[in-house]
Amino acid sequence: MSSVSPGSRPAGKVLLTGASGHLGANLMHRLLDDGHEVRVLLRPGSNNSAVDGVAVERVYGDLRDAQAVDSAVRGCQRIFHTAAKVSTIYGNAKHKREIYDCNVLGTRNILTAAKKFEVERTVVTGSFSAVGYDHHNPSHPATEEMRIYPFERMMPYEASKTFVELECLAAANRGLNVSIATSCAILGPHDYKPSRMGRALCDFANGKLHAYIEGGFEFVSAHDIVEGHILTMQKGRRGEKYVFASEFMTLPEIMAMWERITGTPRPRFKVPVQLMGAVAEVLSPILSFVAPDFPQRLTPGAVRLLQLHRHADLTKAKTELGYQPTSVERACREAYEFFARRGAIRTPLAA
Repeated sequence: MSSVSPGSRPAGKVLLTGASGHLGANLMHRLLDDGHEVRVLLRPGSNNSAVDGVAVERVYGDLRDAQAVDSAVRGCQRIFHTAAKVSTIYGNAKHKREIYDCNVLGTRNILTAAKKFEVERTVVTGSFSAVGYDHHNPSHPATEEMRIYPFERMMPYEASKTFVELECLAAANRGLNVSIATSCAILGPHDYKPSRMGRALCDFANGKLHAYIEGGFEFVSAHDIVEGHILTMQKGRRGEKYVFASEFMTLPEIMAMWERITGTPRPRFKVPVQLMGAVAEVLSPILSFVAPDFPQRLTPGAVRLLQLHRHADLTKAKTELGYQPTSVERACREAYEFFARRGAIRTPLAA
């Protein structure tokens, strides 16, 4: 249910980037439910099935193309910039350049166009991986004020999202009304591509997930991260970022939850995280070289994040924006039903 009354909705067109992605697709449906006129920027040649049959204005272009971005932004009053190239591999020089250009330069183009065309408000999606943590106690809840330590080993994606924040701060310093809505690992429906967690849920339900590891992370339901973006647009302060999560869960807890939802027994094998990290260090570079498009699940970077057991402090989002997280289990049930309807789960339980 929308938390925004019709009288409080801003007039004018909203630009949404990343509508084909997990977050963007959910946000697109929320914006339409709230009565907004929505324009989406889609990359030609990408899997854009998330917008099939949806009543939005479509424009095509690449975030790295400043002219295409200008065309997309012109005439819009507000922007939600959720698009990003997400990856947990370290990759080669080409991969790193693509991550940087898509995420950092793409964001710079959006913010530059927003300033040029006098956009009223811009919300940029941030990543919890760009929020720092206590190295003496990594599981201590991290706040928005904690900074990344730049001398540790970081995935290119983590580094790029840190630079995305710097682009937002520079734009805010130049007078642009921009805020950052920071997302944790998303669970929920409208996962068309799908995400790594979406693929894992389908594999689990289809009996193809044969092992799992220990470790844990902050997860956020699709409903909650969308609500966080809406609240940031409504109430967020210029140049500030807000972290949104629903619940910290370990992977064994996720497996138990998926067993309840799907009726499929969890995998028999639980691999020690240190062993999985060592195996990933060997296999990931090989896979990146021989099969660069293969969707790797447990990369060295992903295993490292799971080992840290990172928690999020939601005080700022709750006190400034009125954010109230909901249920991860409900989000997973909605994801299961979404994949079952699309035939990605072979023998789904009756809804």
